Parts: sequence; C-alpha cells; structure tokens
Amino acid sequence: MGDGLIIRDLSKVYYDVYAGQHVAAVDRVSLQIATGEFVSILGPSGCGKTTLLNIVAGFIPPTHGEITLNGRRIQGPGPDRGVVFQSFALFPWKTVLDNVAFGLKMRGMPRDDRDRIAREYIALVGLAGSESRFPHELSGGMQQRVGVARVLANDPELMLMDEPFASVDAQTRMTLQEELTRIWEARQPTILFVTHDVEEAVFLANRVIVLSARPGRIRETLQVDLPRPRAWRDLVEDAAYKALVARVLSLVRTTPS
Repeated sequence: MGDGLIIRDLSKVYYDVYAGQHVAAVDRVSLQIATGEFVSILGPSGCGKTTLLNIVAGFIPPTHGEITLNGRRIQGPGPDRGVVFQSFALFPWKTVLDNVAFGLKMRGMPRDDRDRIAREYIALVGLAGSESRFPHELSGGMQQRVGVARVLANDPELMLMDEPFASVDAQTRMTLQEELTRIWEARQPTILFVTHDVEEAVFLANRVIVLSARPGRIRETLQVDLPRPRAWRDLVEDAAYKALVARVLSLVRTTPS
C-alpha cells in the first residue's frame, strides 16, 4: 500500500509583479497523510491552502522541499492523484456516463469495462438512472457528485478536493458532506480536503490541520475522534464536536504570539 503522502519542508515563493517583490505563500510545511486517511486543511483566507493542494497535484512546482506519494517523488500531474475542483469542471457535451468514464477512456480501457466501472461509481454517489443526462440537466449538487464519481472511478492513490462544496446551497452542501463520509467509509480513499469551513473540516476528517496566516505554516494538528458513521443530526449538539469546532475556530481567528 505504500507509506501515503509525505511532504517535507515545503515552501512556495511567488514574485508579485504589482508589488515588485517576492511573496511567500507556504513556508516550511511538513506533514504525512497515511493511506486511507481523511485529512482536512484550513486556515485564514490567503494562507496558502489551495497553493499547497496545487503543489501536491503537480500543477505548480514548489520553491523548496519534496513531496512523495507511496515512495515516488511528485514532479508533475499524474493519474495517481485525482482532483475535485470547486467548479464542477464537467464536459458539457458529454453525458454523465461519459464524463465519469473519461479518465478510463484516456487510459485505453475497453468501452464495456469503463462503462461498467463508471456505472458502479455513478451508483455509489447516488446518481443511478442519470447516466444519459447532460450536465446542464443536473443541479449543482448532482454535478459535483459526478465530479466525485469521475475521480473515484480512476482509483487514484490520493484524492485532492479543493473546496468542492463551496458552490452549492447550504442544504445541498450538508447532504454532499454526509455522502462523502459515506463513500469514504465504504471505500476509504486517501483524501486531502481543502476548506475554509471549520464545521465542514471537523465533520469530514480524521485529522484537521490548521495553517497560519500567510505565509502558511502548520499551526496545529487536531485529531478528530468522533464516531463514524457521521450524520449532522447526530453531531449538531454533540459536545465533543462542538468543542473541536470551537478549538479550530480559535486557532483560525487568532494570530500566534
């Protein structure tokens, strides 16, 4: 299974052409995510959460440091990592089935095999019966389910999620959060989940990593030992859940002395 994701002494510095100076987005971040673990990362706006995720995805290079996934150094995008974006990022001219099967098609999998796998994951995210529909025929929440199914169908070693539920209404967001915990419990993919929502981070994860204000450094790591399966109706008044949320909020809102 490998040793999961290991980030060692990672930093990213940009040159801000408007300010005429270099700006550190992420500074000396080191962390490990075990295979099958669900980790949320959050922090103040502009703290480098998405920058960190984009480096792990291989979309941008680090200025310093090293990232390995199951012993292999990350030096660019690859099929071992799947990304679910905040925007739905579906092909509007493809059906649900063809959107979910797209990555499998690019890998040369025969049509019958990729359709079978795509249908399995479409059912897993609760969209069985929607295989022939197009994205414009789906609600925002349904489109994001398709995005999740597309990543899962490719069986990546690491699933990267960048505020994937930020574009939907509050009720749909809660439903999607519960669906994601159900999927994780069923399949246990390794997930790195970026969010600005404290309650979401605590509800979903096994572990929450709080970054400081820019440049982003790991301020604190909190273990989430809440029982699973998780549902909002059970946790909304749970004392342990509320205490964790309060602790994370205090870390996000205060500046280290």
